[in-house]
Amino acid sequence: MEMKPYVTRDTSIAELLQKYPQTADVFSSHGLGCFVCLGASMETVEEGAMMHGLDADTIIEELNRVIGEQLV
Repeated sequence: MEMKPYVTRDTSIAELLQKYPQTADVFSSHGLGCFVCLGASMETVEEGAMMHGLDADTIIEELNRVIGEQLV
């Protein structure tokens, strides 16, 4: 049975970072300073990736993996 992802394209970056602070490392590894960016309070993961010309699906996959590893 497949688990529901923690992060989707519509997940708020600010809420994500607040709930799962360990995700900041994923954003940093892609050159995103989302944890200090004012836009993060209003952007979704998809919007943040698009603003930086990055693939949202790749970032979402990594975010879900990091969160899943921490919850096990």
